[in-house]
Amino acid sequence: MHTFKDFKIKKQLQNALSDLGHEKPTPIQEESFSPIMGGFDFVGIAQTGTGKTIAYLLPILQELKYSDQQNPRVLILVPTRELVIQIVGQIEKLTPYISLRVVGVFGGTNNMSAQKQAVNEGVDIIVGTPRRLYDLTLTNVLRLKSIKKLVIDEVDIMLDFGYKTQLKNIFHYLPIKRQNILFSATMTNYIDELADEFLVNPIKKTISISGTPLENISQESYAVRNFYTKVNLLNHLLQDREEFSKVLIFVGTKTNANRLFEILDFQSEISVIHASKEQNYRTKSIENFKDGTRRILIATDVISRGIDIEDITTVINLDTPLYPENYMHRIGRTGRAERKGRSILLYTDKEAVLKDAIESLMNYSIPALEFPKEVEVSRELTPEEKDKPLEVAIQSENRSVQKSGDSFHEKSAKNSKEVVYTKSYNDRIKKLHKKPVRRGDKIQNMKKKRKKK
Repeated sequence: MHTFKDFKIKKQLQNALSDLGHEKPTPIQEESFSPIMGGFDFVGIAQTGTGKTIAYLLPILQELKYSDQQNPRVLILVPTRELVIQIVGQIEKLTPYISLRVVGVFGGTNNMSAQKQAVNEGVDIIVGTPRRLYDLTLTNVLRLKSIKKLVIDEVDIMLDFGYKTQLKNIFHYLPIKRQNILFSATMTNYIDELADEFLVNPIKKTISISGTPLENISQESYAVRNFYTKVNLLNHLLQDREEFSKVLIFVGTKTNANRLFEILDFQSEISVIHASKEQNYRTKSIENFKDGTRRILIATDVISRGIDIEDITTVINLDTPLYPENYMHRIGRTGRAERKGRSILLYTDKEAVLKDAIESLMNYSIPALEFPKEVEVSRELTPEEKDKPLEVAIQSENRSVQKSGDSFHEKSAKNSKEVVYTKSYNDRIKKLHKKPVRRGDKIQNMKKKRKKK
């Protein structure tokens, strides 16, 4: 298949793609269309910025027929609020000539009532974050027994965020007979486990191995003394407004995001976004960055996955990410849709080991640039640089208990026996549903249990 016309999709979708200027499918879109249309469980692994969203939306929209039923037939789960908003917008762009109801639900705001009302009015496709979607399911406002297709997008970051329990709880409410579709930028053991547990003979398509950088992104790095020297370097680089016309700066923590926002020059040109910001503020910050009202966006990793912002000239990693895969997702915000992009990594001596891990993952050495002589090297340290050496954080996972002195001895056999605790009924239910059960439910369930015995 060389064009979307070869997909033989309905005219309404063809017209929508033409309106959007899409003519040729990307490799992941080409590889995923037929298996998803065939109803097979599917796992797609492709680099950030290769069109994974359209890859699963096209076959789903092609097959979805008009219905006035109340409950949704397609469920799309994503890890962040921003992704919910973006995917709902993408569906709306693809369906201007199709009668279709789509609703996005997410937490972090006081909009639960509005979301309940939207779901009550009937929905064909529901897009949501796991926790809010599970909350709506528990209220019985949202019923998932009509779901025919389940999509988990950015599944690797979903598991990194600790959503595994919520996912399993949601699966409990879904019909057993359904099509499961997983998409991710990296393949991990957790994804393998999830696929083995919940998917049936899935078709797996890997467009690029984990850690393969996009060829159209040029990468550079600077060795920098500390945080405040990094700020001085940024102030020097960002003076060139033509070269750095749309810049996304990634930081590791909310504290550093706020700190950088307060002390960086170009205040009138900066927006900031992180998990503690209200949803309206986050949405407004992204909109200002997209439309060019703000030239610079400071962000934590909340935006490093899936958010599609066009024409980002440069991604700057102010803090070297602890996990090398996150570096791949960060730089994937530039060079999208086969455009040229640029990435700059700023790292201290303590972060050099993290840079080495990134280069090992990519099998590529990031070119080092000479530190500009005109930039002042600061001696000032942040509280985190003073109190929390990076080496401690890196080695914390590999700590071992050291035997010390003659007083150290092994426990006796009697004292080393493992104590087995039996969980009560309430504890088991709380673990599964994260909420107490009503007395009536407990009595009915206990009766069923006695009958089984």
